[in-house]
Amino acid sequence: MRVVDLDRDMSDVIPTGMSPDSEFLFARMTEVTLWATCADPGRLILDVASGVGQDSIALVREGATVVGAEPSARMTAMAEAFGGASIQEGEARPSWVRGWADELPFGDQSFDAAFCKGAMDHFDDPESAIAEMARVTKPDGRVVLAIANFDSLACRVTRALDRFREDWLGLGPLRGRRGYDTPSDHFTRYELDLMREQAAKHVDVESVQGISIGWGLPGWATVVCRLPKPVAMVMLRGLDAIARQWPTLSDVIVVVGRPRREESTVSA
Repeated sequence: MRVVDLDRDMSDVIPTGMSPDSEFLFARMTEVTLWATCADPGRLILDVASGVGQDSIALVREGATVVGAEPSARMTAMAEAFGGASIQEGEARPSWVRGWADELPFGDQSFDAAFCKGAMDHFDDPESAIAEMARVTKPDGRVVLAIANFDSLACRVTRALDRFREDWLGLGPLRGRRGYDTPSDHFTRYELDLMREQAAKHVDVESVQGISIGWGLPGWATVVCRLPKPVAMVMLRGLDAIARQWPTLSDVIVVVGRPRREESTVSA
């Protein structure tokens, strides 16, 4: 039986400083994910594994009503504190609820959209989490899933370079944990086919979009940092455009669909 730390705050994995390629990747991941929820005024949105609540707050500022579901007591407290510090007096705020992704404490068809950004590979049972998101979303609503692709072009190239270095040259690894290795707090190693397979059981998939190419390649962040900023941004945007067309190469995958409902069978 796995022991779960309900006081975990993710401070060990949240970066304190980022290179331009990381900033671009995380900004695009947030932009694409939140846009897909169609968070217009009056819509009720569920943020699954809401963490410190920055996405929930962003959607509230778009006019939506947002509920953040998060099992960690410490992260929920951080979300409340973050909201208190960033939201002006009189502005709307998200509601925070303690809850597991695979057993959401909400009724059927309660939300206009449900999304999970960057957390599904931490879940014990991510497929049940997708099923729950579909259950609590209205039939014409949207389910949005965003997750790191561990079979990205960057992961494939880095894996090949490491194998050549270690198997052919007899040299040691260039780094500690390699970007294509699943971190110790992840329980699923996602790539495009697995993401499609799990989502399609519970969601009628409408779109699959890739975000960014190259993140994690050895020396990539250094190259981007040394380029003039306008040149670096043109290059990052160009690679992102390629990722949109070929998500199997991308660093992050965003799947969007509508809840799949069990169709009643009619006797002949």
